[in-house]
Amino acid sequence: MKINSTAPDKHKFSQILINIDPKVEKFYYIGALPEKRMPTVAIVGTRKPTAYGKETAYRLSNELAAQGIIIISGLALGIDGIAHQAALDAGGTTLAVMGGGLNQIYPRRHQQLAEHIVKQGGALISEYPNSMPPLMHQFLERNRIISGLSDVVIIIEAAARSGTLATARWGLEQGKTIMAVPGNITSPLSAGCNQLIKAGAHTITSAKDVLDALNLSAGHAQQPLLFASSPEEQVILDALQAGERDGELLHQKSGLDAATFQQTLTMLEITGKIRPLGANQWTVG
Repeated sequence: MKINSTAPDKHKFSQILINIDPKVEKFYYIGALPEKRMPTVAIVGTRKPTAYGKETAYRLSNELAAQGIIIISGLALGIDGIAHQAALDAGGTTLAVMGGGLNQIYPRRHQQLAEHIVKQGGALISEYPNSMPPLMHQFLERNRIISGLSDVVIIIEAAARSGTLATARWGLEQGKTIMAVPGNITSPLSAGCNQLIKAGAHTITSAKDVLDALNLSAGHAQQPLLFASSPEEQVILDALQAGERDGELLHQKSGLDAATFQQTLTMLEITGKIRPLGANQWTVG
């Protein structure tokens, strides 16, 4: 993949970086940067999200990308990767800001995701030259670029001392709108988000909250209707759409024998009507 370079003031989309501190003198990118300034939302969070965090990140990113909003994140495991993938699944554009040189994708398991981002019209971005390995302090430094390129910064699941909160701090210094997803008060991964909300961050419970913050109205993008192919599929879809996520409880509520339930669940996943969240948790596709 070809690596390009430019100064922030040389490109319309990145001119927003001119006044951030520490200053970005030059950055490198693979792919295509937007031709003009467009509504852009950063979605970041923990590398080890719960099922709740996974579902929330996917839903928000997918719905916002479907409205033509650019999604930006850091290509990290967890929330970052989910946000990128959800934007791609919506047919949208997403940008990934890296913590090292672009000639070595990190983490390695996101190599295919990185290629998909570029192939679908997005870009990989870094202020570090190709020879620079991904060092710990650079991930904190790159967070100022994630927030700097964004109009709104969304935090999804972050511990009280999470590095994710650095993105929120950079965003506050840059005058960005900070939004946080509220979480269970007993969950350590919700402590950071709940603290941000107590400190004045906007509470976000739906994509509409973000559109309101951007002074945008929802377009005509709709979530596709889910049509069951059998009564067995219908009972599982009904339970999921009613809010149930746990596989064992889905099985109980379906009233199906174990073999039929597992076969139906597998077909629903294959056809893209549902998707796994991990730890036997499920959601609609």
